[in-house]
Amino acid sequence: MPIKKSPMINTSGAISSSYEKILRLHFQNLRQKRSDKSNPPFSITNEFILRFNRTTNPKEKKELLDLAIKHILRCKRKLGLKTLGTGKHVNLPTAWIDVIYLAQCKGAIQDEALNMLYASVDHVSFDNDLLPALFFVAESVLYRLCCDAFLKTYLYSVEIKLSKICYLVFLRLFIYFLHGHLESFKQHLLRLQPYLYALSSSGESYYKYPNIFSNVQFVLKTMEIICERELLSGSIFSPVENKKRHKNIDSDMEHLQFNQEGYEINHLLWHCVAAWTCVQNNSPQLNKVLEHVISHKTQLQKKCWLDSVLALLVLGEAAKLNMACLKTLMDLMRDFLLSITSVQKEEESCKVDDFSWAWNVVYIYTTILAEICLYAATSNLRKTVFVGFCECKSSQKDIFPMDKPGQPELRETSILGLLNYFSSKMSDNCEQMTWIGYYGLVYNLVKMSWELRGDEEQDGLRNLIWQTLQKTKDHEKDERIHNAINIAKAELNDPTDPFTSYSTKVSSDVGDEVFSKYIGWRLASTLSKLFFPSTDASRLPLKKPSIKQDQMKYLNKKQDSMKKRVLHFTVREHPSVSEFLMFPCPDFFTKRDEELARIIDHHWQKELKIRQKEEAICETEERKDKQLEGENDFREIMKRRQEKLQKQTKPYELPPRTEVISLEKKMPLPSN
Repeated sequence: MPIKKSPMINTSGAISSSYEKILRLHFQNLRQKRSDKSNPPFSITNEFILRFNRTTNPKEKKELLDLAIKHILRCKRKLGLKTLGTGKHVNLPTAWIDVIYLAQCKGAIQDEALNMLYASVDHVSFDNDLLPALFFVAESVLYRLCCDAFLKTYLYSVEIKLSKICYLVFLRLFIYFLHGHLESFKQHLLRLQPYLYALSSSGESYYKYPNIFSNVQFVLKTMEIICERELLSGSIFSPVENKKRHKNIDSDMEHLQFNQEGYEINHLLWHCVAAWTCVQNNSPQLNKVLEHVISHKTQLQKKCWLDSVLALLVLGEAAKLNMACLKTLMDLMRDFLLSITSVQKEEESCKVDDFSWAWNVVYIYTTILAEICLYAATSNLRKTVFVGFCECKSSQKDIFPMDKPGQPELRETSILGLLNYFSSKMSDNCEQMTWIGYYGLVYNLVKMSWELRGDEEQDGLRNLIWQTLQKTKDHEKDERIHNAINIAKAELNDPTDPFTSYSTKVSSDVGDEVFSKYIGWRLASTLSKLFFPSTDASRLPLKKPSIKQDQMKYLNKKQDSMKKRVLHFTVREHPSVSEFLMFPCPDFFTKRDEELARIIDHHWQKELKIRQKEEAICETEERKDKQLEGENDFREIMKRRQEKLQKQTKPYELPPRTEVISLEKKMPLPSN
């Protein structure tokens, strides 16, 4: 039976010797090949890790610490933390292996290594060559989580970081699964089974800490779907003894078609990806797509909540750029919460669907709100996601309506709106979704306050967050909510009190990330290319640079020639989703050149039209000037003629007839 963990935090962590044996087992062949060669001066070995953790000599400890710092700096460069994992100096698989080794060193080196790994897995692009190393990271982190941290009495800060890395790694594995690239990695999936089995029994241990429990449930749900297809007979989630097992498949797996047709995508996820694509392309069809998103809002209530979470993540990325998408996102969650609440009230009177899984969606939604509030494109978006669309002056005063009779209705699902709603429903016997949603909001507010430290442009938002946290700390008596504040502070490894030192200028360090900044955009971009192959490639971008042979030693040669298979999607209302291009798509550089040529031609056409308008205006003005000059010359000529000849007629113009007759009379007649 798993041990119930105490909320006490130990930031140092413990290293299991069995973990080192696993690493030696994984790289035994690699070491045998290098046994004849001398180790380079900066190589990371088991002896170095043991000496670093066991030495008591201060001088030797300082030397080993300096060497570990050199390893850290070297890994940062190979990870490409400042270039989003791109560049000739970047070697991600090797760097990931080195960081996993460094994470066994106790103290600050361990924290820095895990922070670097989290930042790298967050921002790196989807590349098939990274799959073997990604499986190694998944197995190493799961082993560390299940066989070391899980057996401890107290909660370690390392567990929080490991669970966050697990979430990103298995989210990436699920995207590779959608593209069909896990077919050649069945052995890797089988090696994960014992750890997943141990992780599935961690509910009682992590139940009080939803920030970890949510990541654990996401990993288990992801692997449940992947193993149902890739390991039909070897998965711990589907121990098939005979064919009757498929007839009694669990209700939350009914919409998955494990056959040649492929994985059936949720309509809500499909339309959310379409909305993100419209935002990226400034498409006028965005409003129609958002209407379709709202029309499929009931799919958010399906028990297989993984597609729902992905849909919210993608729509959250679109909401960082567009106010209409933010409105749709908040409307979706409002309808979801109201539906779940109404169903929970009916549970006592009649038999209804079980929504015990709904807290997963609510918790991840609180994280999405926090990321939008921090990284949205405009201040108006950041303000709206925090305060809401209803700019009520008393919104801050209504956060804790404990003195008011009755319970407020759910008007908006902004941060303050949800705080108002969940705080009014808190009690010792409240629903799991209520206290976990409240926990997630407070937990993310602490991290948001820390993320905005030293940013003078965001002082107003940070002060509002600080005031909200202070009211929570003063008014809320529930121990679970106070644990959220303590757990967030332990995760940040911040010795300062966020309620007192809020104006300290702190320099941000690359790799010390609190939220995942890039995985949402990577996810939306990759799914957009997969769902809409008519506008882009139908598979993951394959990075095939020329790499030397000695740089590829970590890869298995059998996996280099693995079969690239793309899963087809069966969305009935959108047959175009399953129609992939039959001709080879252009590579990245060709598409970039074509796009650049199109942009240059577009701007040249605009410049040409502007020049033509300017030339037409100049010609008109020249004609007017010439005409005016001619009129002035004519007036001058007529003025001089009048002065000299005393005539007002124009040159070569006959005088009036009366004047001619008078002149004839005055002239003498000629004599005969």
